[in-house]
Amino acid sequence: MKAQWIKKEPKNFSVRPNLMDYEKEYNAFQWEDVALEFQGSPSMGLNIAHETIDRHANGPLAQKTALVWLGADGKKREFTFAKMKQESARFANVLQSLGLTKGDRVFTLTTRLPEFYIAAIGIFKNRSVLCPLFAQFGPEPILQRMKKGDAKALVTTKVIFEKKVRSLLDELPQLQTIILIDAIEDESDKIRSFNSLMALASDIYEIAPTDPEDMSLLHFTSGTTGMPKGVVHVHKAIYMHWMSGKYVLDMHPDDIYWCTADPGWVTGTSYGIIAPWLHGITNIVDEAEFDARRWYEILQNEKVTIWYTAPTAIRRLIRMELDPLKEYDLANLRLVHSVGEPLNPEAVIWGVEKLGLPIHDNWWQTETGGIMVANFASQPIQPGSMGRQLLGVEAAIVNYDRDSGVFEMAKTGDKGELAIKRGWPSMFRGYLHEDERYKKSFYNEWYLTGDLAYKDKYGYFWFIGRSDDIIKTSGHMVGPFEVESTLMEHPSVAEAGVIGKPDPVVGEVVKAFISLKTGFIPSEELRRELIGFGRQKLGVAVAPKEIEFQSNLPKTRSGKIMRRLLKAREMGLPEGDISTLEH
Repeated sequence: MKAQWIKKEPKNFSVRPNLMDYEKEYNAFQWEDVALEFQGSPSMGLNIAHETIDRHANGPLAQKTALVWLGADGKKREFTFAKMKQESARFANVLQSLGLTKGDRVFTLTTRLPEFYIAAIGIFKNRSVLCPLFAQFGPEPILQRMKKGDAKALVTTKVIFEKKVRSLLDELPQLQTIILIDAIEDESDKIRSFNSLMALASDIYEIAPTDPEDMSLLHFTSGTTGMPKGVVHVHKAIYMHWMSGKYVLDMHPDDIYWCTADPGWVTGTSYGIIAPWLHGITNIVDEAEFDARRWYEILQNEKVTIWYTAPTAIRRLIRMELDPLKEYDLANLRLVHSVGEPLNPEAVIWGVEKLGLPIHDNWWQTETGGIMVANFASQPIQPGSMGRQLLGVEAAIVNYDRDSGVFEMAKTGDKGELAIKRGWPSMFRGYLHEDERYKKSFYNEWYLTGDLAYKDKYGYFWFIGRSDDIIKTSGHMVGPFEVESTLMEHPSVAEAGVIGKPDPVVGEVVKAFISLKTGFIPSEELRRELIGFGRQKLGVAVAPKEIEFQSNLPKTRSGKIMRRLLKAREMGLPEGDISTLEH
């Protein structure tokens, strides 16, 4: 039975039918039961491409629409599971003909084009490693990632190649092949045409035996300084994607699903490719960048039932001050999820008021590979909370002194570092070429996330901030997210970013950077009003002492406000890796 939203007044929005006995399901859950969902040919092992596409194409879902692609120019293309099997088989044969094999890193650098999704499945089929890059990266971050990832091949477009990659070729001696999606013909033996190669390739491909622990994906995360980290994932991660697709995203066979994340980020692969196709549902992909009215039209016209987006997008929609239920038919939409950074309580309430649905926050990282903590579709929502740990996941709040080595579990309600116990299938298997760094991410059996949080008596986790974001002021430990959420309660505030500004007397002063909603103008009077509002809500010790207005706060393309960048600019320090900065 699907979780159904009970229409209530906003003050009652947390009341939902309890369709899942959480404690019972959690205690009874076994990963071995999930493994039974993927009983393919014993000789094949476990391969993402087979489980997402081929097994559906070989059965009753063959002619079901797998991908609906919406072009920025208004074009629309649809692919059945059978068609995706054929086209991805062609690309796997292309890779094989170019001498690319198991473990070879194939990078992609493209916008959300159908050819990317075909290539991704083809890469998995060939047992090569998919390494998606964000198309808005400049030459330097592209070079860093391709060098560190030992790139053997690159799939991109003519414009991106000429603008960002051609000048890098001398510095990438391991790069054997560049495949240009929109090239009519080959330029050379190294720079090839996607269409020409595909035209010569067979649409039949037999997937070779794939060990569940074979590397499948390499995602890069930006570091505060220095080089980004290459996060290694394996084929077995699909157990996590399937389970979270069922219990968190509540996927059912008749669903129409839309994840707005770019595949250059882990959400765009784990939940923009893998999870929906594991469940055999129709996946919407929009090529265009954010546009509020276009998004509402997609929800309406494509009859989207499950929508997975980011807090940045939600805040942009809030700023538009549209009334979507009056202007668009969103009757099919039944579930909205958000990920990327913590979702402020006000955004949850906005969802109820403007969409008729609460927005379910969840938490995970590139390193975890899949959702770890979530507000379930079948459970009450606690606005501002990350939710409860997923089935098969053991999360805890710990206190770990890295200098002394003292490690202890925090008590209920006490603040500490969020840690996840080893054993979940999508756990990253390493940082590429950085074994020591990987080892330091764990204390015995516990992965240390670097996120500070606390757990309440009902089992809900509450985000406080990154450990390096915590503000120490006059002996108080202040989490920036708490301050940001409170400031967003003020009717003028669209977004807030909070940092600690060094101060010789109190250690750090809480400073807030504010982006205003449409119709509000920065002024000294409004600044004083916001400072007073913060003091009234938070108390003098925690409230911001300084407020600076900015038209737009620096954010990553995945939606996270870059507090470290705000702090670096405030202090005149090096900005570090800004390759993921939204422009």
